Amino acid sequence: MRHLERPEPKTAILLIQLGTPDAPDSPSLRRYLRQFLSDKRVVDLPRALWWPILQIILFFRPKSSAAKYREVWNDKTGSPLLHFTRQQAERLGERFSANPVRFCMTYGNPSVDSVTRELIGQGFEQLLVMPMYPQYSATTTAAATDALFRTLLDSELRAIPAIRVVPPHPTHPAYIRAILTRIGEEMGKIDWKPDHIVISFHGIPKRYCKLGDLYARDVKQTTSALVKAAGWPREYWSQTFQSIFGREVWLKPYTNEHLEELAKKGKTKVLVVAPGFTSDCLETIDEIGREFREEFEHAGGEKLHLVPCLNDHPAWIDAMEVILRQEGNGWLQDPGNCRK
Repeated sequence: MRHLERPEPKTAILLIQLGTPDAPDSPSLRRYLRQFLSDKRVVDLPRALWWPILQIILFFRPKSSAAKYREVWNDKTGSPLLHFTRQQAERLGERFSANPVRFCMTYGNPSVDSVTRELIGQGFEQLLVMPMYPQYSATTTAAATDALFRTLLDSELRAIPAIRVVPPHPTHPAYIRAILTRIGEEMGKIDWKPDHIVISFHGIPKRYCKLGDLYARDVKQTTSALVKAAGWPREYWSQTFQSIFGREVWLKPYTNEHLEELAKKGKTKVLVVAPGFTSDCLETIDEIGREFREEFEHAGGEKLHLVPCLNDHPAWIDAMEVILRQEGNGWLQDPGNCRK
């Protein structure tokens, strides 16, 4: 009796980004914020305490948030985060001809659940999953894998694929090289020399790190690798945290406060880079590019230039390809020809 050879399992690549509202209006923001702020990975307060606070937020905040989103929204492509995540998947799809590349959102659409179920329905037995966060945090990386495994825990799913989750890569040479390429290009576009460079990361409550979150460690590693590769003297740069929410103490220093201090000290020409964000979004374009710039100028600053995120820059697509091929060794049919 002849033994039939098992066919090669089909592998798909899945990018998981944080999320975005469906539209820049109050109802869409309310749905998005409800889902986002109800996740205990994001806000770990007891439900009895947090629930009434959340209702107040959902009553007042959607209108103001929608107004901000309208400033960065494109009628054809949607939010910047959605646009650039889609572009990343498409550019990677050109590199992985034998393995489809899909993207999904932890919060909002396309959801992790819908895309994962679609891939399973198409017969993919292996999923190479890349959370789009170079630095680990339970609030982002773990929230993304939570969403994935919630789908896989559905007892009605009969065919559960094998999963490989790409680990955080805070010091990966290809990632650091992509950031430096982005910075170098932007430095060449401005006709002035920065007095100082601010490296801004999204913040999280300091308490989370005391409880075991590795985010502060990973941020420090990225910063160290970046400034070492760039050759910047210590007095030329500083590393800060942005997007603070609520009254709890978050990781410091805060980006907006630090920019004001720089302006008052005579550092009036500043370059800001946000290496923790792999796609431009409200927190980069509006928060740094508008709010923080206005505060900086009000404090005496003259020029603030925001380096765009990695987005769909070829250097970042190169880096993603390198990382995915390393983590997908043996799963990806096309060996490719990429840089290390």
